[in-house]
Amino acid sequence: MFTAADFIPKTYSSTIENGNFEWSAPSNIALVKYWGKKDNQIPANPSVSFTLNNCKTITKLAFEKKESKDAFSFDLLFEGKPKEDFKPKIRKFLERIEEYLPFLKDYHFTIDTHNTFPHSSGIASSASGMAALAMNFMSLEKKLNPEMTDDYFYQKASFLARLGSGSACRSVKGNVVVWGNQANIEGSSDLFGVEFPYAIHENFHNYQDTILLVDKGEKQVSSTVGHDLMHNHPYAYSRFAQAHENLDKLIAIFESGNIEEFIKVVESEALTLHAMMMTSMPYFILMKPNTLQIINAIWKFRAETKTPVCFTLDAGANVHVLYPENVSKKVLQFIKNELVGFCQNGQYICDEIGEGSQLIIDN
Repeated sequence: MFTAADFIPKTYSSTIENGNFEWSAPSNIALVKYWGKKDNQIPANPSVSFTLNNCKTITKLAFEKKESKDAFSFDLLFEGKPKEDFKPKIRKFLERIEEYLPFLKDYHFTIDTHNTFPHSSGIASSASGMAALAMNFMSLEKKLNPEMTDDYFYQKASFLARLGSGSACRSVKGNVVVWGNQANIEGSSDLFGVEFPYAIHENFHNYQDTILLVDKGEKQVSSTVGHDLMHNHPYAYSRFAQAHENLDKLIAIFESGNIEEFIKVVESEALTLHAMMMTSMPYFILMKPNTLQIINAIWKFRAETKTPVCFTLDAGANVHVLYPENVSKKVLQFIKNELVGFCQNGQYICDEIGEGSQLIIDN
């Protein structure tokens, strides 16, 4: 397993003057939530997520060598238009990763990015965005160091993505990804995400995620602020212990295919995440009245029909409806009949488990 020091290159064996790459990277939805972090984007507890397939960021990176090497130089386009208000976040990311990619000041970059999901849909794009950018930078480093192994390439990409957005490290590779040290998961690390290394029952293959867009507005409290509020949280220690326990439970659940137990863990994790927000100081609530209406409707539908459908939440008001592929028709009819009315402008997105980042252009 690689350490942070392993990701600092000593020399490069090749040179390249210019070129471009394009990568897609998906969003992901955590089943066991990460909430709270230490310095350098290290998680306070481990997490595990489903990698999505349809909700992704596509980023093209064009690069050209420049004469002056004393500063970062880049242009940023979002959906084809200059996006100046995104630039400080990208500059901060470059500052964090320069130690690991010492060529960054050698080039002028043009970063052209867009999302496959609607802008301002309330779906967090930082994970997919930072993962896509990290993949592009790693493609450039691989040109400078052609001997690089695939294992090194993907683990370093996840490591770099984490420095831009913690959950981005789970958007690089694999359909089920673990991030954070967990004693019972071989190869797990605080430094990067790893593919879940054990058996996953066919019940969880092609799992579906329909995202109900309850509130597309900007969150009142950012995730960064929320994470910071865990430092002196009265329930932090218990919460971190609970995350380890639930991740252990999921190892057995994924192997056995026990969807009933899966539902218990996933829904409990979602509600615990929001309980941490409501019991921090200052306290805050990101759920909306319609979020609760949807949750209650899902519980009622599940009890009455015995359909194995459940919900999870990220740090916002939107609801991720999770269910096996073999009940898709029934669940989608339920969503159309009973849940769409709780969505802003009736909007929802159908997604499913995917495979991670994909290279589109290598030129």
